[in-house]
Amino acid sequence: MKVKGESIEERKAEVLIKLRKYKLIKKEEQEDSIGYTVNIPKDKEKALVWCILGQATVGIAMMNALYKLLEEKGLERAIVITEGRFTHAAKQGAKKRKVELLPKSFPVFEIFDHKLVPKHEILTEEEKSQILAQYKIQPYQMPQIKSADPAVKAIGAKPGDMLRIIRKSATAGEHIAYRYVVD
Repeated sequence: MKVKGESIEERKAEVLIKLRKYKLIKKEEQEDSIGYTVNIPKDKEKALVWCILGQATVGIAMMNALYKLLEEKGLERAIVITEGRFTHAAKQGAKKRKVELLPKSFPVFEIFDHKLVPKHEILTEEEKSQILAQYKIQPYQMPQIKSADPAVKAIGAKPGDMLRIIRKSATAGEHIAYRYVVD
């Protein structure tokens, strides 16, 4: 299925790069995939956003091709986007390496443009420490948010991160809530 002349996987990659504030270095198109080499300013490293086009199931053979590609490019991190599903072996292999498998449910549009979806931000370690000290609590005592939440996936938060959620409020103007990301 094409959207504005591009595949769903390409659109998801563009949304992901925009939402996570990655800097695009290079886009390479192959026969059955598209690779975006990006710079991740937050972690000061480069990664490959790999879109697998028209694949029903991504198995270990496809993942081995990715690992080989990462080795050739000298990269350690990758994000795999597909409209298909991932086999158990592919998921296990990705867990052992720095490879994020984007779920099929990842949005094709920027979810934060919707008026009912509040702004989500990942706190820095200093901000996290300040909040915990201010409220005299431990991270596990905070309200939690699942790492599978679409907004959490969109911004790339991982378990252990703390989020600031900013909502518009009729009475307060702006309401700020904090959530601890869990598995």
